[in-house]
Amino acid sequence: MHLAGTILPIFAIILAGWLAGVCGYVSRDLAAPLMRFAYYVAMPALVFLTIADETLHSLLDWRFVAAFGGGSMLCFAAVMLFERIARGASVRTSAILAAAVSMTNTGFVALPILKALFGQPGVLAAAIATIFVGAILFPVLVVLLETDRSDAAGNLRGAALIRQIATNPVILATVCAVIWSMIGATLPGPVASLLAILGEALTPCALFSVGLDLTLRELRERLGLYALLTALKLAIVPLVVYVLCRAAQLDHMATVAAVVCAAVPTAKSAYVLAVEYDVEKAVVSGVISMTTLFSVVTLLAWLHIL
Repeated sequence: MHLAGTILPIFAIILAGWLAGVCGYVSRDLAAPLMRFAYYVAMPALVFLTIADETLHSLLDWRFVAAFGGGSMLCFAAVMLFERIARGASVRTSAILAAAVSMTNTGFVALPILKALFGQPGVLAAAIATIFVGAILFPVLVVLLETDRSDAAGNLRGAALIRQIATNPVILATVCAVIWSMIGATLPGPVASLLAILGEALTPCALFSVGLDLTLRELRERLGLYALLTALKLAIVPLVVYVLCRAAQLDHMATVAAVVCAAVPTAKSAYVLAVEYDVEKAVVSGVISMTTLFSVVTLLAWLHIL
């Protein structure tokens, strides 16, 4: 009951956003601005406030990175190789389908859940996972999508990728917070209060925007493929991460955090790249919708098991 009481209200916000969009109570056009506020303002504020109070030793938990990141990359590689060898798919198609399975929505979904479960340590774990997805997995996917491009446009996109990583708000907030933590200074009271207020806005804004932007039209076609990719995302990826957590002998909180980060829905950034490169847009969109719908059940199951 405690887990349900913690998790279900979080998914109820997603449901409220979806109902508001379906009924026309709130325009779906508001989803993008809400996501931008959550990603560019609320999340960096919360990440900075959390990390600035941590020691450098607590930030550099390579076992957590190895378990979550290693599990994500292993599943990414496995799905891509299967698509390439067994189905003869192109590199671009294989890569984007692998991303639909392994790129996880750590910022908008895992972070609010871990914050509710563990407080600041949960935020820290979600921030590290978010940085891995944004700074490691995302660039790997872009490089693979660019393999068929050798023109100037491809070079321009490569430069844009470097700029995007260097100016990523979560990465910038993390770097600034680590520097602040190394200095050992204390945040002034008004600044800490400001960051706390902005950070508290992350959960409602991010989750409501996820629901507002959720559509079910994509689920009508190729349902079998969507179901397979969803099962891999919500069951197999967290299982692989859990095995690596046990192998790395992570403590209980870090293990739960890593599995939650792996078990949340597919990240919207995978769909952004699918649109940008015009590859399997409907499939990625459908997997995002289906993983969002079923993750409430699978997350409760994983948390109950753990």
